[in-house]
Amino acid sequence: TLRLKQKRSVWSAFKNFLVEGIWHIWIGYDHILFLMMLLIPSVYYYRDGRPLPRRRFRDVLIEVLKVVTGFSVAHSITLGLSVGDVVHLNSQFVEVAIALSVLFTAVNNLYPMITRHAWIMAFMFGLIHGFGFANVLHDLIIKNSQDFLAMLFGFNLGVEIGQLAIVAAVLPLLYLLEKTTFYKRFILYGFSALTAVIAALWAVERAFNLSILPF
Repeated sequence: TLRLKQKRSVWSAFKNFLVEGIWHIWIGYDHILFLMMLLIPSVYYYRDGRPLPRRRFRDVLIEVLKVVTGFSVAHSITLGLSVGDVVHLNSQFVEVAIALSVLFTAVNNLYPMITRHAWIMAFMFGLIHGFGFANVLHDLIIKNSQDFLAMLFGFNLGVEIGQLAIVAAVLPLLYLLEKTTFYKRFILYGFSALTAVIAALWAVERAFNLSILPF
């Protein structure tokens, strides 16, 4: 009976934190915009700094899978290390760094600096985003609980599911819209420029404890 109760407790903790992980990525505007800044240029390959369309959806999908995998592996590493009390970073520093990662990827869409191996950029910035996820989990998790690993795994899996849901919803639309003149002007450049402004304001807000944006 005790073992059955423990199994139920572990399963309940896993489910609850799975939902928390999904919800966190869906309300995390900075994480969503970072992901979008990686997805938007995935329909292109670059030659001499100029974006050229990928003709086959398969090629776009492979590029996105590499980018998303790099981001996922990276944030899983630092999430585990931080929650496990192996590595700590100041939470304010992490939040500013996350905003700057969004700013950099947005500017990179406007003025291409990194045009190959985008998964490496996703991995490097994913390490920072993992500490951001850990800051949320630190407030929720009970360290000495027997369900600790279930909570950690559930939350991380929830983040992955939430992230993949966004990719699945957005990627086909991006691929279809790329074939229009609207895409490059208003999505690649326009939306990236807007995101750069938002990310810069986030960085200022977080660095100086200000409130400029309503989100």
